Amino acid sequence: MRKLGRTSDQRKALLRDLATDLIINERIETTEARAKELRSVVEKLVTLGKRGDLHARRQAAAFVRKEVANEDTNQDALQKLFADIAPRYEERQGGYTRIMKVGPRRGDGAPMAVIEFVD
Repeated sequence: MRKLGRTSDQRKALLRDLATDLIINERIETTEARAKELRSVVEKLVTLGKRGDLHARRQAAAFVRKEVANEDTNQDALQKLFADIAPRYEERQGGYTRIMKVGPRRGDGAPMAVIEFVD
């Protein structure tokens, strides 16, 4: 597990935010290390979505971020995960995301990557 230069609660919050953003937007650009950590989190969420029962929905709801500024973002992310994304991968046994390297960040030279759901 990568520590990403954060304490455990900050790391969990970061991964929750990134996972919620990836579910909503289906494609985000972040650093390579964050993308590699995010992949395992999102794959588990998609697996919960494929199960589709109430317990799986509650487990996913416990992880997906509830936005304070926009109250319906949590519902949108959960609804999209269970209604759109999970049925798309019904026949697939894992490997729901793809990481593509895009080069260094201009400010500090950190290696950047795009993580997205596969077709």
